[in-house]
Amino acid sequence: MWNPNKSLNSIPHLLHLSLFIILQVSAEVHGNPANEIVDMINQNRTSNKLPKLYDSAGLGCMALQYISECTGNCSKNNTMNCRPPEVNITEVYAPNCGVELPTVGIISGHLLGCNWNELSPQQAFSSVLIQNKQMLTLLHSKEHTEVGVGFSKDHRGPNFWCVLFSSGKTNSSFVLEGGKGIEQKTGCFSGTDLPCSAGMKLFLSEILLAVVVVLLVFLHSCMLN
Repeated sequence: MWNPNKSLNSIPHLLHLSLFIILQVSAEVHGNPANEIVDMINQNRTSNKLPKLYDSAGLGCMALQYISECTGNCSKNNTMNCRPPEVNITEVYAPNCGVELPTVGIISGHLLGCNWNELSPQQAFSSVLIQNKQMLTLLHSKEHTEVGVGFSKDHRGPNFWCVLFSSGKTNSSFVLEGGKGIEQKTGCFSGTDLPCSAGMKLFLSEILLAVVVVLLVFLHSCMLN
């Protein structure tokens, strides 16, 4: 027979369980994988006796904009065929990010990739962005002075990464208006501490799932008692 007092006594334990699940989910989805990719790029360069690249938030935002033109262009075998017009860099990406147009510099190269699997930044770096010697050669170019990385995930779809390199003057090119530029609705980019927008949506959905699980456990406990 159901004992309401006994069931109520179990609520604190269920709340602890709910909090534990939420904290676990939070630890998994918070953060900015684009910044981690920049760290790996610089670690790889310094290990090859090349200088670190300046982490440009403006360039990172434009890398995220680059991705926005390539979503829906990832095949089931994780290949892409996406070449947005170069003019879009100054006419589309920069304005959409709030980059001051007089500070837009030269893009000296880019890396672009996608994958349908959930990959860590380390896996994405080695298996998506640096797949061959040509990509590695581009990474090691002495022409680069700055780097920006964008990351985005399609809803129930693939993950996209884009790296933009520039030979511009560090700290004075790709400057965001007001230091922040225009807020991006999806994904995330390097040079900022903001977490991925897609990750926050996932976080909220996982919290809802955790609450549902706790409620089911509670109801099951009530029925048994």
